[in-house]
Amino acid sequence: MQTILTVNGGSSSLKCALFQRQAGELTLLFNFKLGNILADARFKVVDTTGATLLETSLDYSAVAKDDRHQACLETIRQWLTEQLPENELCAIGHRVVHGGSSFSEPVLIDDQIISQLEEFIPLAPLHQPYNIKLIQACRKIEPKLPQVACFDTMFHAQQPKVEQNYALPRKLTEEGVHRYGFHGLSYEFIQRQLKTFEAADANTVICHLGAGASMCAVKAGKSIASSMGFTAVDGLPMGSRCGNIDPGVLLYLQRHYDMDADQLEKLIYKESGWLGVSGISSDMLELHQSDQPEAEEAIDMFCYRAALEIGRLSAALQGLDQLVFTGGVGENDADVRSRILQRCEWLGININHQANAEASGVISTENSKVKVQVIPTNEEAMIATHVVELTI
Repeated sequence: MQTILTVNGGSSSLKCALFQRQAGELTLLFNFKLGNILADARFKVVDTTGATLLETSLDYSAVAKDDRHQACLETIRQWLTEQLPENELCAIGHRVVHGGSSFSEPVLIDDQIISQLEEFIPLAPLHQPYNIKLIQACRKIEPKLPQVACFDTMFHAQQPKVEQNYALPRKLTEEGVHRYGFHGLSYEFIQRQLKTFEAADANTVICHLGAGASMCAVKAGKSIASSMGFTAVDGLPMGSRCGNIDPGVLLYLQRHYDMDADQLEKLIYKESGWLGVSGISSDMLELHQSDQPEAEEAIDMFCYRAALEIGRLSAALQGLDQLVFTGGVGENDADVRSRILQRCEWLGININHQANAEASGVISTENSKVKVQVIPTNEEAMIATHVVELTI
């Protein structure tokens, strides 16, 4: 049985998926989730039906923290050896957050590619180092296997300059200080799904909403504008990220509160967003369950800002034909969808409230001028698809 492993990790978590490759077709076999790997690690294995096959704690206390990601991959490999002895792993695909201006498509990884990826660490300091660490760990474990890097930025690489560039001195723009956009693997997956519905060429805004949230305007199948910019902290207020903010605020905090770069980075990435506004949680479900007015304020701010962004992206498209919700919140939170769409009625959107409550595909009415859909995303499937396309 030939299989492909996809790897998607952060500083303290790891998500992997195993796909069977047969006659050019991909079939998901298992999802692996490892959380809190720097402390009390948890390991969960889920099959294609969503049934949990294993959920247990792991003791990595004897493993140096810099080696925890490799230990997680070893755990997955050991489970596969025991439970799927006929498995023949043939390639590994990685989600890499930042491809800079160099990568507009997936690439086979070698030493030179890794060196290039290291150059982008300053552009994504909270994500890129761990993407590279996982690549290196996989190379140690499976040195002979081809590995493919798939970039969150590549779907946006051909955006027009008027969208990409900031009003900064041209020298800085030419050195790479411009908008990149993220969540590209999710947007590409949704766009391919729309193609199967024969709706790929319509003017579309895709809303990838979760603890990390962004939006993308797609025209004729191509990204032309997005809410995230130079970093993944820009745009919408997220679980713990502030989203769009006047840069003067950061200068003020630096001067009047003596905050240095590390403190500002922690503030805008880890202490703001829904968590900062509510003072309760960065989890949308917990905010819905809270009776505190600050929780309601955080939810309402998110929905308000999302509706504003739909307006901006509709202007970039010069007209909106369809709207797609995806991501953890976008797919599962009917209340958030309803609040956003009610603020977008001026676009001619009419909601089918029962369909919205059930998240059943199309959630707009037949007379709505804009078609609204809920489509589950699958970044892992997109990565595996790129691996097949590049290695066969």
